[in-house]
Amino acid sequence: MSIEALARLAEERVDHRFKGLPPDAAGLTVGELAAQRRNLFTDGFATPVLTLSAERLEHNLKLMETYAARHGLAFAPHGKTSMAPQLFHRQLAHGAWGITLAVPHQVRVARAFGVERVFLANELVDAAALRWIAAELAADPAFRFVCYVDSVRGVELMDAALHGAARPVDVVVELAAGEGARTGARTEAECAAVAAAVAATGTLRLVGVAGYEGEVPRADPERVHAWLRRLVALAVDFDRAGRFADTGEIVVSAGGSAWFDAVADVFAEIPPLSRPVLKLLRSGAYVSHDDGHYHEVTPFNRVPQEGALEPAFRLWAQIVSRPSAEQAFANAGKRDAAHDLDLPFAQVVRRDGTERPAAGVSVTGLSDQHTWLGTGPEADLEVGDWIGLGLSHPCTSFDKWQLIPLAEADGTVVDYIRTFF
Repeated sequence: MSIEALARLAEERVDHRFKGLPPDAAGLTVGELAAQRRNLFTDGFATPVLTLSAERLEHNLKLMETYAARHGLAFAPHGKTSMAPQLFHRQLAHGAWGITLAVPHQVRVARAFGVERVFLANELVDAAALRWIAAELAADPAFRFVCYVDSVRGVELMDAALHGAARPVDVVVELAAGEGARTGARTEAECAAVAAAVAATGTLRLVGVAGYEGEVPRADPERVHAWLRRLVALAVDFDRAGRFADTGEIVVSAGGSAWFDAVADVFAEIPPLSRPVLKLLRSGAYVSHDDGHYHEVTPFNRVPQEGALEPAFRLWAQIVSRPSAEQAFANAGKRDAAHDLDLPFAQVVRRDGTERPAAGVSVTGLSDQHTWLGTGPEADLEVGDWIGLGLSHPCTSFDKWQLIPLAEADGTVVDYIRTFF
């Protein structure tokens, strides 16, 4: 990655664009503010403010690096989770092969910060974006770009847009996870037709197969393993048919954040092929993990001997109303907290420098700028208290905040994570 581009993030001025930061920090650069090592609770931060745990983030980065290495997997974590180049840099430093992305804008962000390997987990048929990709490939011989194809029509559109390109675009045929699932060719015969269409172009190069097991209908271990074996069998069949003659390695890719243990199991079964196989895992939510959906579905629940991810997000809000013994309101809402999978979780309360569990407090709803709290008889909650909320769904937590304090356990803020959604 470009260290210079990352360094420029520290030169950005702190101002009204960034929620939760100390008002008296306006005009400082991000780097100057970080150097002050302010305390989240005593040095002027305003609620609501989202934080990332420095220790838990590092733990998660190390755990997935170790997991991928242990299972012989290359790792291209999905960058759409955070859209934070600083985190891309740390993921790459922890052994990631590259970064997975979903749409052209995200690729432009990654390239602006010097990411050299991008896996686009989507078919790309936008002519303007394809011409930009072709120009990036022509300008940078080290740039590796791979994207999905899942239809003959898509191949035709890509070929037309890339006419005259200096380098072919590497593609993998996407196998759908089942009838009624998301994108991808539904049958092996359709996949073969797409592969044949790629071979008929001079602008595309078939380098493998891929898909997303998280879309398997009524997913359970048996169904997910069965679909992954279909994906592997497709790679084997394509190889026997000589469809990978133009590539030096064969890419076989899958892996969201709920079934990467199944991916490791089945990818370990890939037989020797005519070329080395890049077994590419793409899980992304691990970087922050969460206290809700991914806490429930993480594969580490099934394989606890492999370790455990730790939730790194906490949203701090302040109690602004206590209208009755059964109800309170905090000043964070839908504009601040992910709520598409679960409501936030009341975890801790701070008052006068003391932190304690949020006993008897539950989140019952969200308005645009309010958290609705139910309070039982044991709840000790007053106007002015800070309440720490756990969140569900990392992707929609990151995208509500442009600059996120990275805080150590004692509240010392050591850095600020810039996002680009």
